[in-house]
Amino acid sequence: MKPLFVKESHLGLRVLLTVLVVVCLITADLHFNSLGKTRSILNTLATPVLWVADVPASVRGWYDTHVRSRSQLLEDNARLQRENLLLQGRSMQMSSLQAENVRLRGLLNSTAMLRNDVLVAELIGVSPDPVRHQLVLNKGARDGVYEGQPLIDADGLMGQVMEVSEFTSRVLLLTDVTHSIPVQVNRNGIRAIAEGTGSLDAVEIHHVSATTDIQEGDLLVSSGLGGRFPFGYPVAEVALVERDPGQPFARILARPRAALNRSRHVLLVFVGGPEDSALGTEP
Repeated sequence: MKPLFVKESHLGLRVLLTVLVVVCLITADLHFNSLGKTRSILNTLATPVLWVADVPASVRGWYDTHVRSRSQLLEDNARLQRENLLLQGRSMQMSSLQAENVRLRGLLNSTAMLRNDVLVAELIGVSPDPVRHQLVLNKGARDGVYEGQPLIDADGLMGQVMEVSEFTSRVLLLTDVTHSIPVQVNRNGIRAIAEGTGSLDAVEIHHVSATTDIQEGDLLVSSGLGGRFPFGYPVAEVALVERDPGQPFARILARPRAALNRSRHVLLVFVGGPEDSALGTEP
């Protein structure tokens, strides 16, 4: 038991001496800064250890900065491309809607000048036969549409209804080769017949004397004769007048005022009814 006690005494003495030495060194350093050089040497020796200890944090920072940042950039780039495509699609749709709004405003402005009741209809089909100029509208008998009913857009007369079903109707455009309409020159009241040529941008005025006062730029309006088309609707504008001294009649071509190949929304004009429409002479 005695040797163990001696060992414990020596250990306690060593701890006490160590504590006293440390206290003395701290006191001397605080008052005399005598260990500054020693601390500098120790800090220098400890620098490699600090570098090694900082390696994991440096590797993690490099990974976050380069690897993860590149992956994040690729993801952000893909997301921005998707958003850009979406915005472009919306922009194109807005442009289309804006153009459609302009056309609808034109229709509304045209209805303010009409003395007849009108019905707004939408184009849902076009005849696949290039020779036949026919349209299909989304309004039919249940909406009051009748055969022979005039059709207009914001710029002028387009044609007339030729067939009616319960929910749809088929329209014959004034440029169809089988269509004709009584017109008169708005400038001087000269009457004539405008017939379709099979071309969407031209109607022809037949059997007009070469001496008749018709000039390029004259506006042709519906004359109201026949009772099918009301009086005064713009039909076409004279684009060509050819007079051959050896021929009794002039060759006259006119350009339709209505946008026959662009209008999507149109107006069906209620002039009278099915009974009145049977009075017309034009097909």
